[in-house]
Amino acid sequence: MAFQRYIYSHTNPITFWSAGLIILGFLNTWFTHVPYVTDTAWIIASLIAAAPIVLRAISALRAKVFSIELLVGIAVIGAFAIGEFEESAIVTFLFLFGSYLEQKTLAKTRGAIQSLTEMAPTTALLVADDGTTDEVDVDDLEEGNVVLVKAGGQVPVDGSIVDGSGYVNESSITGESRPLNKHHGDSVYSGAIVESGTLQVKATQVGDETTFSKIIELVEEAQDTKSPAEKFIDKFAQYYTPAVLVIAILVFIFSQNLRLAITVLVLGCPGALVIGAPVSNVAGIGNGAKNGILIKGGDVVDSLAKVDTLVFDKTGTLTTGKMDVTSLKRYTDDDHLLGAVAQVEQTSDHPLATAISQHLAAHVEANTDKMTTETIKGRGMVGQWHDNPLYVGNAALLTDNGINLTAAQLTDLHALQDDGQSTVLVGYQGQLAAILGVADTVRPEVPAALAALKHQGIKHLVMLTGDNQATAQAVAESLGIDEVHADLLPSDKVTFVKKFQDMGRNVAFVGDGINDSPSLATANIGIAMGGGTDVAIETADVVLMQSSFTTLNHAIGLAKKTSANTKENIFIAIATVVFLLIGLVYGYIYMASGMFVHEASILVVIFNAMRLIGYRPRLNKPTPEAVQQLVTN
Repeated sequence: MAFQRYIYSHTNPITFWSAGLIILGFLNTWFTHVPYVTDTAWIIASLIAAAPIVLRAISALRAKVFSIELLVGIAVIGAFAIGEFEESAIVTFLFLFGSYLEQKTLAKTRGAIQSLTEMAPTTALLVADDGTTDEVDVDDLEEGNVVLVKAGGQVPVDGSIVDGSGYVNESSITGESRPLNKHHGDSVYSGAIVESGTLQVKATQVGDETTFSKIIELVEEAQDTKSPAEKFIDKFAQYYTPAVLVIAILVFIFSQNLRLAITVLVLGCPGALVIGAPVSNVAGIGNGAKNGILIKGGDVVDSLAKVDTLVFDKTGTLTTGKMDVTSLKRYTDDDHLLGAVAQVEQTSDHPLATAISQHLAAHVEANTDKMTTETIKGRGMVGQWHDNPLYVGNAALLTDNGINLTAAQLTDLHALQDDGQSTVLVGYQGQLAAILGVADTVRPEVPAALAALKHQGIKHLVMLTGDNQATAQAVAESLGIDEVHADLLPSDKVTFVKKFQDMGRNVAFVGDGINDSPSLATANIGIAMGGGTDVAIETADVVLMQSSFTTLNHAIGLAKKTSANTKENIFIAIATVVFLLIGLVYGYIYMASGMFVHEASILVVIFNAMRLIGYRPRLNKPTPEAVQQLVTN
């Protein structure tokens, strides 16, 4: 074991010693002609270079695996048997040198995860109760601790700012290169860099529970998760390598030509085929990580590349989610009632509820009475006020509880909805008390992004929302959405996703990763936008750390590019084998030249995959005319 460890740890020096001895042999052959020097140099070069190859072959055999090293090892032994020391020396050197170059170039494809790991903060300035600070290891921090982050420092925890302000660079988490101005109450992520200002941050997540740590863990796991192509090639290689060995034996039996049989072994090495798919996978996932896109493995890349139907939630996905009350229809003179409505809505994190509670808090007197509230799924909220239920939600909530609207009230409701406003109704003591109209704005980049998605091969754009039909239809028509379904419960969205799948479509559901978890899990691919939340990271197949359609375009384009790159690499590998076989038949390819082509093909597929590292989508493709056509159609 000690000898084996020594050989493995000195493989690179052995490679270059082998190269020196081969050069010495050629120099003696061409110039000095000293007896025995040439063969001795090549024999020693073969032996030292063959050592790590043979040891790896033996280790693989113990695990019942027929490896590439086994083919090369047998070929070297055969070359020695026929006195082809030059061939054996060159073959072993090329194999080791190719492995060396593979390691170097593969390390570059993993550069994204390596750079992420290096960005992880290791220490923090812990703020004591008396205001003093003490430098501690990040592993010693606990939830609720307050840490000080100075300009140029890294945020060591996930948390919220309790004091100070400054510009924070969150590119390592979200991929957004522009620093963001953060103030008291704003959230920050571990790993973010404070470019200016000083912050005190109260920890909500520490250590392995931070978003940054989870990103690193996810990307590491994803790079080791195999795509369908990789799984097939792994199975294929299990049978391919022993098959090459059997073919070489048959060639020797029928031709009695040991040199030809050995050459078959060398040419049969499936190196480029074995490495082509995983290196594309690693490079593609690494590109995503660098740009705030977490793709959970090669199988997800493959599925995302095949998506033809994108299903969107509306609020917070197609729209900004930053709503405000734009209309208020009152049917009661009780001013205190709206204060109670504000208190009910404060207990919900739904964007509509947040907008209403913030608006009413600024315009009406706050309610000081104690209230209990209950969420009615897909309907709204119910609070107990003055011993009577106070209903705040959609029309169905009121109807379910015996509150019916008059003709005039229905006219008011439909007018607001036709205007594209989301409506929230307030019911109290058996009658409608108020209708609030809430407006949300479409993300400015969405029209061009949807046109780009069509250009990328997405055939169907669908909106599923719990909002009313009129509001949803108004948004869909402004964006050119193909199909819209409204007034849906979370379970209804799942039903539609399954319906599309039954139609033979490959469906990706795009949501916020919180309310849409069932749909994210049901779709072929679940895409969570702006999802630094635990639910998003755990449920979705793809997590976009930025809530951005530009990032969505990048993710889909990257998946298609990675899938195409994998196919290119497989084609290169198969074409190389065909070329070598033709060369062997016509006498142009020999053992050493075959190994050279074999190693060159491995480098070609690696360099081809490395192109994915710098991939950026061409989002300027859709012209204004194309966007207009999308909306018109």
